[in-house]
Amino acid sequence: MRFTIIENGLVAVATIVFGIMAGFFWTYTFNVNLAMLQVDSETYATVQSLFNQNVRHFMFFIFFFGGGFFSVLALLGNWRQWKSVSFWLLAVACVVYIFGIIVFTAQVNLPLNYYTESWNPQQVPADWMSIREQWNQANAIRVGTSALAFVLSLSTLVIRASTPQ
Repeated sequence: MRFTIIENGLVAVATIVFGIMAGFFWTYTFNVNLAMLQVDSETYATVQSLFNQNVRHFMFFIFFFGGGFFSVLALLGNWRQWKSVSFWLLAVACVVYIFGIIVFTAQVNLPLNYYTESWNPQQVPADWMSIREQWNQANAIRVGTSALAFVLSLSTLVIRASTPQ
């Protein structure tokens, strides 16, 4: 099979975005969340709310939704390769990211974010540690999911690079 520069370039862009998001979720889970386990309820409520509010900016949205957008774009740009293993690896990466990151975040993380943002830091609810644990577990799922999308798309590029032209 012959892959064009444009086809490979589209896959490369999707792979980069997947990698950035995997790094984002990994850093949050293995640095921020661990630090937040050591703070009191008032600090947790304040800082978690600030994180949630401050992550809502243009660059985050470009990469967060870009994982879905650029992988769909890469699939469309590679449609003539639909019989190749690399195409299907990318297709699985796309589905994993869209459902495992975008949809999962909307269904699980965002409701938890809105709930923690509603807290009065001086009077957090009794279940605050349970909510923190739920959020941390959900973010850990996003680490695995985004890493899987990244590895699958990276595998797509490796297979293409090793395929004789």
